Amino acid sequence: MLGALAPLPLRAQARDDLLLILPPESAAAHDPGPGAFDRPKRLAAVRRALARPELATAARIEAPKASLDALLAIHDPAYVERLRVSAPREGVLRLGPDVIMSPGTLDAALHAAGGAVLATDAVMQGRAKTAFVATRPPGHHALPDEAMGFCFFNNAAVAARHALASGAERVAILDFDAHHGNGVQKSFWSEKRVFYASTHQMPLYPGTGEISERGAHGNIVNAPLAKGDGGEAFAAAWRERVFPALEAFGPDLMVLCAGFDGHKHDPLAGLRLEPQDFRALTLRLRDFAERRCQGRIVSLLEGGYLPEDLERSVAAHVAVLAEAG
Repeated sequence: MLGALAPLPLRAQARDDLLLILPPESAAAHDPGPGAFDRPKRLAAVRRALARPELATAARIEAPKASLDALLAIHDPAYVERLRVSAPREGVLRLGPDVIMSPGTLDAALHAAGGAVLATDAVMQGRAKTAFVATRPPGHHALPDEAMGFCFFNNAAVAARHALASGAERVAILDFDAHHGNGVQKSFWSEKRVFYASTHQMPLYPGTGEISERGAHGNIVNAPLAKGDGGEAFAAAWRERVFPALEAFGPDLMVLCAGFDGHKHDPLAGLRLEPQDFRALTLRLRDFAERRCQGRIVSLLEGGYLPEDLERSVAAHVAVLAEAG
């Protein structure tokens, strides 16, 4: 049953520089089956990354389930109800060519969205400076009324809408997944208080993200990359297209769609990025946040489908967030 669950209390201290929000062990029950790319072993790889010594002092907390109100701020009521009644008790249910539900899927998706809300509250209320939400399924493809691209609830969109409802004036969603976040873009096309920027490979699924797609208020910046592009082109896209527009927007909070499927070995894209490229971008994002929005960053795990490379990439990204000070 969908409904509000009270957030778990953060440990008692003035403020954590980095808060890690982890899924419950039961999230591994979201298992689309053999051959699926978003498989449970991705979480095991992320947990290994977060167990590294340099992150030993980071606060850790389990993600709660999202409330129905938080979901309905983005998603249509009929869609949320359809997911609830469709959840299988056994086996798997294919909702589309790239969306498969197992008995644990709905709970995992609720925890992923709930972790995004908890992270937003912690950062906006000053209980943590930055937060990384290490959950799956990912979210940035989910439309208000449709699951797609392994995504059920749009975690970044839910977080941004919650931040606005909680007093933020301007939220920036910054997406470095190899695939364009069509669900985020659609959710905020006409919302001038939300800035969305994405670097992504084109042509590639889902087929959106042209430079000409700018939003109703010029609040969307797409910076497509070509198959084979590596760290130099990736850095240039952020430096030349995204950061100038982000500077002009001036956010109160930065929400990151932290996708690592741009890694050069990833099976679902053709970019040539390495962990140091994710680290370099995170450094620039962190420095911008320190200068413009009190260091506030909420980072949400999106793609990355080879566990060994995902582990190294997440470690590079989160280590920079842990250095925020």
